[in-house]
Amino acid sequence: MPNSPAYPDDPHKLKRRGMLFVLSSPSGAGKSTIARKLLADDDGLQMSVSATTRGIRPGEEDGRDYHFVDLEEFRRMVADDEFLEWAHVFDNRYGTPRAQVEAMLAAGKDVLFDIDWQGAQQLFQIAGGDVVRVFIFPPSMEELRQRLERRATDSVEVIDARMARATNEVSHWDGYDYVLVNDDVEQCFQGVKTILQAERLKRSRQTGLIGFIRKLTTK
Repeated sequence: MPNSPAYPDDPHKLKRRGMLFVLSSPSGAGKSTIARKLLADDDGLQMSVSATTRGIRPGEEDGRDYHFVDLEEFRRMVADDEFLEWAHVFDNRYGTPRAQVEAMLAAGKDVLFDIDWQGAQQLFQIAGGDVVRVFIFPPSMEELRQRLERRATDSVEVIDARMARATNEVSHWDGYDYVLVNDDVEQCFQGVKTILQAERLKRSRQTGLIGFIRKLTTK
């Protein structure tokens, strides 16, 4: 990954490697809410906008929520290796455009991903240690179903399908670097924020340390 400017609160302004910061959870467990809070709180973080073949929903905007494309265009992008990762979910396809991520990293931003375990695994295979993976659990599967029902946007059949998928997603928790339980959204947000700050301080990510230490030890 390209070098980025220092993390926002670094008084020494040391260069560091850019980060791909992944949030995953079953639908309804709160990762999108936490992602929005992170973006509002942190100027050094920018959201990766996925491409999708699903239809646009009321209130959504092309290029802000998703890049909406048809199946033919999505298949062309796959064939041309334009995605860092992609997956087939509920009869639709979702993928992360490679060019936009590279542009954000080059601009000195860490990149935030709201993707499932398949996407997280693909990113890790590509970028290894530059990927930080956080999985968010619901307090219980019963609470998760209640949250989906309170949305009042899906049929019973769709909710049943989401719950079945949730069970599968939870089974992949051990492929993540960190796991949190979202029984209190503010507390969970603070936990994710702490992880992000700590990962920015990792020695392996601080590429500017070598120059700093040379200056420090040179007489």
